[in-house]
Amino acid sequence: MLKFFKYHGAGNDFILVDQREDVHIDRADRARIAGLCHRRFGIGADGLILLQRAAGYDFEMVYFNADGGEGTLCGNGARCVVAFAHFLGCIGAQCHFLASDGAHDAVVVRPDWIEVHLRDMPVWEAGSDHEVLNTGSPHYVRFVSDLHGLDVREEGRAVRYSEPFRQAGINVNFVEERAEELWVGTYERGVEDETLACGTGVTAAALAHVRRKASPEGLWHIPVVAKGGRLSVRFSFDGKMFREVWLCGPAERVFEGITAD
Repeated sequence: MLKFFKYHGAGNDFILVDQREDVHIDRADRARIAGLCHRRFGIGADGLILLQRAAGYDFEMVYFNADGGEGTLCGNGARCVVAFAHFLGCIGAQCHFLASDGAHDAVVVRPDWIEVHLRDMPVWEAGSDHEVLNTGSPHYVRFVSDLHGLDVREEGRAVRYSEPFRQAGINVNFVEERAEELWVGTYERGVEDETLACGTGVTAAALAHVRRKASPEGLWHIPVVAKGGRLSVRFSFDGKMFREVWLCGPAERVFEGITAD
């Protein structure tokens, strides 16, 4: 039987498994992971995360999409696994952990509010009506005038399965710029649906938003509203490189249980 915990970060939900001592889930067991994430026949989640030991780090985060495939960095998942590690008592208020794209630092501001340091990001080449950048996972960003009236699932799916994104897949973000904040809707590859929030997606939206400004250089703190809750992204930009990028937001433990398998 599998002991698991359920967390969510602004409605982006995950199954978390403590695998520091014993191996409960094999990384190659895609069908089992997809079954656990299934919302009718399993626990139900946007993804599954293993908390593992890693030499030189407080822990390693191994992330799987809901389809069972091992994924790239998940920002909301990163905050949730930090909250999970803090709940288990294996970290204090700060930690240094390993993810698919390398090392990250994190701060536990409160048990339910986590800040994760993402990698530096150089300026990218913008398209005519969209931008493509990688904030640990690849993202397509399009700015829209009315997010509420947009079918994020259908529009996002059309982009995700278009060329040149069809084979590798891409996460698709639609962003409405409001006076004091961004509103973001995201279609996630691997989940193949709209999710209530995407951490690396809201980060991509915030960076793209600042890049569009006439005078973008300086320190920035961008509030973001996703369908599942509020997050924020802070960083510095010198015109060429985004540095000290921090994704800040909720990470809440929902329940724990034991599976029958």
